Amino acid sequence: MKKIAVIIFLFFSITGFAQDKSKIDHILTQWHKAAAEANFQDYFDLMTKDGVFIGTDATENWQNKDFREFSKPYFDRGKAWSFKTLERNIYTEENAKTAWFDELLITQMGICRGSGVLQKTANGWKIAHYVFSITIPNENVAEITQLKKEFDQKLIEEKQ
Repeated sequence: MKKIAVIIFLFFSITGFAQDKSKIDHILTQWHKAAAEANFQDYFDLMTKDGVFIGTDATENWQNKDFREFSKPYFDRGKAWSFKTLERNIYTEENAKTAWFDELLITQMGICRGSGVLQKTANGWKIAHYVFSITIPNENVAEITQLKKEFDQKLIEEKQ
């Protein structure tokens, strides 16, 4: 009898874990879709109220309120940004209220990477932290490093 109970428990745990991954995948897909369709409300409804968006520029560490203000004109023009998922990995623990992910995206800047954290809230999974970055092939790192050297030095001096 104990073996049956354990098997039933494991089955429902694994099923719940798979459902969470599917829900998270759907949330991320809907989030990118809302941006592509310039749907400001849907986009920000999928983030936590204290959510963070880290952009490609070293100065872009947007708290939710500031990110809303920054992005509103793009959404208002009817064209925010359009990211198509190329690959996505989602990680969570059984019965967790936190999940993390990474994804490769096709964007207007070529292949980029997104990664972040979601929290399970009373209203479902919400994006709490998102990091967007441009991918650079290893053979181009020296060239890119040289291109951004002056900008980096100024920012280092400001931050120290």
